[in-house]
Amino acid sequence: MRLKETDKAYVAGFLDGDGSIYVRIKPNKSYRFKFQIAPSVVFFQSKENKKFLQSIQCLLGIGNIRERKDGICELMIQREHEIILLLRQIEKYLKLKRKQAQLIVKILDQKQSVKTGHDFVQLTALIDRFEKLNYSKKRKISAQVVQDTLEAEDLLTP
Repeated sequence: MRLKETDKAYVAGFLDGDGSIYVRIKPNKSYRFKFQIAPSVVFFQSKENKKFLQSIQCLLGIGNIRERKDGICELMIQREHEIILLLRQIEKYLKLKRKQAQLIVKILDQKQSVKTGHDFVQLTALIDRFEKLNYSKKRKISAQVVQDTLEAEDLLTP
């Protein structure tokens, strides 16, 4: 994905206004450390403006569009390498969500070097920072929950 500078600024403004950057910690017993890291960059519009989201998807060449039952459409980008590529290109144009963009890129970069349970807990502690940046109220799984789970499963060997 190679965007013109005007397109970078436009996408950044759209993300600042009608988008979201977040990362969740989801339970998943099939994963080595019993949790999955699930990052997302999402653009929102009403169903009536779905064509607009499709034009953004076409411009970026990434993501999937889904219609929610509440009349909202989402252009969701969830592949880690696509998130990194997009956010690195538009970061300098972001105003409201620059800290979230920098943090998610840091998390995804650090995720690549996780080798131990302790490394994974440190990674989830970074994810905890999103709670303050995004005013999250529904978040249930924190670094402490991960640490407690890994201790109980004896996955935090010294």
